[in-house]
Amino acid sequence: MTGADLGLILAYTAGVMIIFMTSWIFFKPLKILGKVILNSLIGALFLIVFNFFGQFTAVYIGVNEITALTIGLLGIPGFITLLIIKLLI
Repeated sequence: MTGADLGLILAYTAGVMIIFMTSWIFFKPLKILGKVILNSLIGALFLIVFNFFGQFTAVYIGVNEITALTIGLLGIPGFITLLIIKLLI
């Protein structure tokens, strides 16, 4: 193996590593954004189910982007916070 072959192998290896690093840099935020969107959709679904059963207790929480995002990001504590705010207002 000559020095030129070793330099070529190192250049290809560095190129592949750069491609992997840049794809990781660009796709990591998309993965996080995907999780936020999925959790928000699950939060909206939870609100719809809660409002269905809320007709028996007369407690409703509106289903919109803010409430779904709050439940999607914060989970159960976010739902409890929205419920307390709704009961206080």
